[in-house]
Order: sequence, then structure tokens, then C-alpha cells
Amino acid sequence: MPDLRRTWIFLAMLATLVAAGSAETYRLSDEKGWQNVAEDPESEYLLAVSKIKQQLLTGTNADVVDALESLKKDFPEMAGTEIDAYLEAEKLYADAKWYKAATAYKKFIDAWPDSILQPAALERLYSIATAYLQGQKRVFIKILKLPAFDTGVDLMNDVADRAGNGPLALRALTTLAESQEQKKKFLDAFATWQQIADQWPTGNARQTATLRMARALHASYDGAQYDEALIEKARAYFQDYNTRYPEDAARLGVPETIDLIHEQLAYKQYETGFYYERTGKPDVAKQYYQKVLKDSPDSKAATMAQARMAPDAVSPIKMTTRRRVVNGTTVFLDNWFGLEPLFNGRENN
Repeated sequence: MPDLRRTWIFLAMLATLVAAGSAETYRLSDEKGWQNVAEDPESEYLLAVSKIKQQLLTGTNADVVDALESLKKDFPEMAGTEIDAYLEAEKLYADAKWYKAATAYKKFIDAWPDSILQPAALERLYSIATAYLQGQKRVFIKILKLPAFDTGVDLMNDVADRAGNGPLALRALTTLAESQEQKKKFLDAFATWQQIADQWPTGNARQTATLRMARALHASYDGAQYDEALIEKARAYFQDYNTRYPEDAARLGVPETIDLIHEQLAYKQYETGFYYERTGKPDVAKQYYQKVLKDSPDSKAATMAQARMAPDAVSPIKMTTRRRVVNGTTVFLDNWFGLEPLFNGRENN
């Protein structure tokens, strides 16, 4: 048995050498052994399709269409409906009819999932989705050009779903998340990065996704007047990144970002207290100021809170002209109806 194996290896090497020396291509046939591709129409057809796949990556759209047309002409019995369907999509792509081309490519992939051209069709879908995400308009009724970002989102998700866990799926989701960040759709970007982290739970993909999730949530925080739940969650992701990847975290300034979030959360509490003080609820305001001093004693917000609690702190309630008129009117009406003594009496009691 070992002798037979060595014989096959020798024959394989010999065939390779002969092919290299004569610029001919051979394939191993189950029935006829090593066979020159030039003597086998099916193999020659597959070789021609492979060359077209290479053109899809390096050639122009017009070159690809011409190559497909030649393939139909040279192999009329083999280049049937599969090639026709792909050629239809490729012509639409070459004419920049992106949406129709995307529809044609998807139909092709659904009809011939095992086609040798299927990866090329997915790459075309990826390029169309990328164009839409980057601002390419979608033509409607041959005249109107409408924004197509959402169409790009749908197409890119479709590419990722079809590509499974392959490199194209990761590339598609990464492109989508970065496009969502550029459009300031930070919560959408967070969801996409989270999908990447779930789908690729180890390696560089997970590391990148963890950091980008944290940054997306942090960017979505609009200031002290908004709910702090998002920024709290962002801090948790930054801390997770800092724990898992300490060297990269230090290089990227993650510890400083965590400190910044700590200050932002403290300022959120201070602003809430200041709001209650402005609306005439000093006791509630004091509770928030005390919380800042307790939870974040070294923060700038703590210094501000301490100043607001000082006996000589100036009231934040501004006496505008409108407020003076309202207060003056109230005093006049109270005196007119004899109510001021009554209120004063209650206060004294």
C-alpha cells in the first residue's frame, strides 16, 4: 500500500512538471487518470469560468460582460441559464443600475447556491451596499434620486447573513457599523458591533467590537439632561476592555476615558441637584449635592456641589423682569383680599 501511495505522488509530481514545462493544464479524472484540459471540454469550460472570476476582481465591468458573452459563444451547451442569469445581473451592474443589479444578484444566488460564481455575486452585492451606505442615491422612476442608506443597511445585512461566519460576513458587518457611526446612528452602530462580538467571540474581531461598542454608547450620550443609563453601560464596556486588553487600553487612552465618564456621571448628579435648586426645592437639591460628595469626592462636580451648599451661596433663581412682575402682582392681590396676614400667620404658627 505505501508503494502505491508513493507511485501516485510521483505521478502527480510528474504531471505538474510536464504541465509547467509545456504551459498545459492537467486534471485528474476518475476514469481516465491525468488528462489535458485542452482535451476535456468540461474542464476547459471550468477554466474559462475561473478566469472570469479573476476578471471580476481585477478587470473592468465591460471586460467581464465581454468575457461572459464569449463564454456563451464558446460553450453553448454548457453556458446555460446560470450564465444567462449572472450575465443579466452583470450588465445591470455595468450600467450602474444598482438596485436592479442587486435584485438580480440575489435571484442568482438563490437559484444557484452552489455556483462557482456565487462568491463573485456576493462581492457585487457588498460593493452595491457599500455605495449606498456612502451616499449613493437610488434612482426612482428614472428621475428622482432618493437617499438609500436604509437600502444599503438591508443589503449589507443580507450579505452578512448569506456569508455565514466567513471573512466577507465580518467585512460586511464592520463596514455597516462604521457607516452607522459616520451617520451618527450610534445606537444602531452599537447593535452591529454587538452582533460582531457575539458572532466572533474571540480574537481581533471581539477586541475591536468591544472597544467600538463602548465608544458608540459613549458618543450617544447627549449630556447631563439625558438618562445616564447609556453612559453607565459605556463605562462597563470600557472597563471590560481595560481588563481584557490592558496594554492596548493604555495606548488608546481607555483609562482616561473611564475617568472622563466618572466626571460626567458626577456632573449629571450635580446638574440634577442644581435643577431642583432653581425650581425652589433646596432640600431635594441638597440630597443630590451630598450624593456627588459621597460618590465622587475628587471630581470637579464635587467642588461645585460643595460651593452650592455653602451658607453664602447665591440663589440660582434669577429675578427677571417677568418674575418681578409676577411676584409684585401676587403681593398686590394678597393685600387686596387681605390674604397676606393669613399666610404670615400660618408661617408663624
